[in-house]
Amino acid sequence: MKKLFTFFIITITCLTFSNAQKIDNLVSFRDIDNASYFRFNYENDYFANGDENYTQGYNFELFLKSLKKNPINFLFFKPKNSIKKYGLALEHIGFTPDDYVSENIQFGDRPFASAIMLKSMIITVNTNKKLRLFSSFNLGIIGPAAFGEDMQVGIHKWTGNKIPKGWKNQIKNDIVINYEIGLEKQIITVASFLSLQAQSNIKAGTLFTNASLGLNATFGIIDKPFTIKNSAKKFKFYGFLQSIGTAVVYDATLQGGMFNNSSTYTISSGEVKRLTGQYSYGFILKTRTLFFEYSRYFITKEFNSGSSAKWGGIKIGFTF
Repeated sequence: MKKLFTFFIITITCLTFSNAQKIDNLVSFRDIDNASYFRFNYENDYFANGDENYTQGYNFELFLKSLKKNPINFLFFKPKNSIKKYGLALEHIGFTPDDYVSENIQFGDRPFASAIMLKSMIITVNTNKKLRLFSSFNLGIIGPAAFGEDMQVGIHKWTGNKIPKGWKNQIKNDIVINYEIGLEKQIITVASFLSLQAQSNIKAGTLFTNASLGLNATFGIIDKPFTIKNSAKKFKFYGFLQSIGTAVVYDATLQGGMFNNSSTYTISSGEVKRLTGQYSYGFILKTRTLFFEYSRYFITKEFNSGSSAKWGGIKIGFTF
């Protein structure tokens, strides 16, 4: 047991570089043991006393048995002998430079950017091999049409904070078409209080193109998302740690859209960090019908003249 604990600590702490994974709601420790549920995901740098880089994101997530008939599902991998869940989500993300009040371009900092997209998703679990495979197809837009300016200005007026004035320099409108596939394997589980998983992920498209590899762990009164049925216990409360290493190929929130080259200011390809980093931690509380999470995130700088950033988030869900 002592060796296992030592392995667990070293593995998690040694993975010190990774890439931003905004609103990662498909990983196993966030599983809801039901084919029909709704969850609201919200992230903001306010939780970390900041207002720059990844400033805000939200996601409305819906899983239903009837979504098995979604015509988009032909794009997804559906392994035999696996449990399957089908979902849709509406997601919005926003980014700002450090000096968001100035009307001038913030050279050397990241550009203003926001994107909104509709996601179709599938989660499959092979309980014999302890494998979790998920896929998603995202369709949306990046640019002023994603109303990032209206969202941030409205929130700052409501909270009495400084009004952002630099959105006129944001990434211009362009289409978002992205495909994502992820694989997760349970490595170790100790009774109902500790588990360790390896995970990998590939994103390809006009918004993000990257590949990642990492680990996540849970400890406490944990869930068992790799089994046919979870524990009969209705109450679960556990912490999690996650660290992911990613190779970055393209990031439209920095470099602008692939098809529209009219953006006033972007980060050049040569300035983008090709290996960046993120780790996260938090706690999750579950009952048979309710889900609540609080989490914190840290990311290393994503371009040469940038800086590291941090933010936090909450997730609230219920089954039906």
